[in-house]
Amino acid sequence: MKYFTKQQNQIIAVLFILLIFIFPQLIFADNSPTDSIAWAPLIMTLFGGLALFLYGMGKMSDGMKKAAGSRMRNILSALTNNRVVAMIVGAFVTMVIQSSSATTVMLVSFVQAELMTFIQSLGVILGADIGTTVTAQLIAFKLTDYALLMIAAGFALTMFAKNDSQKYFGEALLGFGILFFGMKLMSDAMKPLRTYQPFIDMLRGLENPLLGLLVGTLFTALIQSSSAFTGIIIVLAQQGLLTLDAGIPLIFGANVGTCVTAGLASIGTMREAKRVALGHVLFKIAGVLIFIFWIPWFAELIRWLSPVAEGTGVEKLAAETPRQIANAHTVFNVGLAIIFLPFTTLFAKVIMKILPEEERSTGIQPSLWHLDFKKIATPAMAMDLARAEILRMAKILGRMLRATLHTFVSDQPRQDEIFPQLSLIEGIQMREKKIDFLEEKISEYQIEISRKELNKDQAKEVFAMISVVKDMESIGDIIDKNIIPLISKKRKLGMDFSPEGKEELEIYHTKACKQISRLRETLEELDIKKAIKIMEKEEKYIDLESKYRLKHLERVRQERSESVGTHEIHMELMDLLKQITVYSANIAKTITEMKSDEQEENN
Repeated sequence: MKYFTKQQNQIIAVLFILLIFIFPQLIFADNSPTDSIAWAPLIMTLFGGLALFLYGMGKMSDGMKKAAGSRMRNILSALTNNRVVAMIVGAFVTMVIQSSSATTVMLVSFVQAELMTFIQSLGVILGADIGTTVTAQLIAFKLTDYALLMIAAGFALTMFAKNDSQKYFGEALLGFGILFFGMKLMSDAMKPLRTYQPFIDMLRGLENPLLGLLVGTLFTALIQSSSAFTGIIIVLAQQGLLTLDAGIPLIFGANVGTCVTAGLASIGTMREAKRVALGHVLFKIAGVLIFIFWIPWFAELIRWLSPVAEGTGVEKLAAETPRQIANAHTVFNVGLAIIFLPFTTLFAKVIMKILPEEERSTGIQPSLWHLDFKKIATPAMAMDLARAEILRMAKILGRMLRATLHTFVSDQPRQDEIFPQLSLIEGIQMREKKIDFLEEKISEYQIEISRKELNKDQAKEVFAMISVVKDMESIGDIIDKNIIPLISKKRKLGMDFSPEGKEELEIYHTKACKQISRLRETLEELDIKKAIKIMEKEEKYIDLESKYRLKHLERVRQERSESVGTHEIHMELMDLLKQITVYSANIAKTITEMKSDEQEENN
């Protein structure tokens, strides 16, 4: 099934809003002079303002994600097990990148890559919901008079700034200015509706909680942004067209609508992604069910917390309600965090029962677990997913290499550790196909990312990772095309290695496996210290291989029958294990050079 893009959904939403709010007035309007409104310019201005508002919202979010995306993912990946810290970090990250959806994408990639637990992600989700309310608070400030100044400043930074960070900040500021200019156009267009009774009566009907909840959910699901729909609600409130009692159900609907989008985005993904999305949905729906029956009391609390404006009637409503709606949005999400944070473990258990672990029936066939080509439009997010897939590739290599030694030192057949229906050798060959498949798909994915607008650090990481997956694929080839043929060759000999030779091979095989394990740890956080350790170990292991070779040759010189008979296989196997350690060090060197260049530029 082909889904509409976010931009297409926003266009549909604009048309839908006009259809619901404006066009019925054209049909049912009275002909009396007091109800006469110039509908053509109103619709044109409202349509243009709403389009600018949505475009500015997207531009601002994209700019913030480009400027801070890489830093934010590092902050998220460093989370502790403290659920309060997880919530605070989630709020901070979402506040900076202005997108709870982007935060959720990062969470999915980290949980899949085992950089954080699923329970940790629930704390971050609660924090992300708080962080996304910052946008509503900013919109509630009357900054429309400074919109053109922000547009000019943002444009100047985008065009003339020398470094990427300033350019991306300029892009965010430009989007912020366009957002407020769109708000001004919409606000001006709606002024005549202040005295238009049919429109006022229709909006008052939204005080019905179920109707308001339905409208908010539907529009937010179409726009795919709770912040954007909350902004539209605030624009209506700024003209005195919406009461707080009508705005609260719409806000609740916006909160439900944004998790509907997350649920749709998880369709076709692996189970961990579905759990994160389901956690988001359960938190929101449970929260709305708690609050919706107390809307009058909740509204009184918000009025008590919000500033009181002077005046009467529509003017007072227009002055007070925007801030009240923004505060309701914030209090609702902070309230959810306070209520549910102590019970994240319980929620995790419920979600695990709904979506339990399952055996991968298709696990034998090559497949992608993390890559999502829809996320390439946001390079920082796409790079997280690519790194998660590369980590999986390293895990597969580790299993391949660990399985090889048993076939050389024992004649007893053994089954694959994950798929018992396969023999040990069949499991190795199956994983080699996966490695080839992943190398091709990850490289293709990284090349697509490279065609997007990247900063220097991102560009270096993309091309470094292409080199990394190529070297990893070469390790897979060594195991499958060189080590596996030696197994049948040794079996034909009908001879075993000497006790000393067998011990040396086992020790050296363990060293090679440790290098792959260290490689995976290095790739998790692109840790330069761990990469340097791999390179240091390479020198020691090369010296160790030379030492073992000399010992083996001495046994051959002494005409030890086992050493003479297995000489060719022994030497070749030891050399192939050495090649694996060399490739591991090459990958570590690639990462070290990439990170060193980044540090030099930052200094």
